[in-house]
Amino acid sequence: MISADRTDAASQTASGRKRAADLLARAERSELSAVFDALPEKPVAHQVRGPETGLVMVRGRIGGGAAPFNLGEVTVTRATVRLGSGSVGHAQALGTDREKARLAAIFDALWQEEATKDFVEQALLLPITERIADAERRKADETAATRVDFFTMVRGDN
Repeated sequence: MISADRTDAASQTASGRKRAADLLARAERSELSAVFDALPEKPVAHQVRGPETGLVMVRGRIGGGAAPFNLGEVTVTRATVRLGSGSVGHAQALGTDREKARLAAIFDALWQEEATKDFVEQALLLPITERIADAERRKADETAATRVDFFTMVRGDN
């Protein structure tokens, strides 16, 4: 029987890894390259799969609750690497940038290792989170600036 503490730890690790994978997919290649260059010791990464580029069907729903429909295809690049330590990292990213996918897979593997997890969090994932939040704030501000408030004046003759 698995204890509740082990189940909670596994759940937190899974959600943390999902968060890391989401952020790595949204990273810019320049961000990944800069942090990789800043690594004090470059990991030896063996390619397990790819990087390879293909198409993925994107599905949508009108209003979020209607029947799903095929919207179209998007180009996606994926990569899987195994570090010399044995950690395996996976990455997927929109577009055809194979080096971005390879670097993201390396950082996914590094995130799984206790010795480098904090470095990846502080040097890469935190700045990506801040960049995304800033972009969303900017977009919200631009949208708010174009907001029009309509009001109805009541006339005395009903």
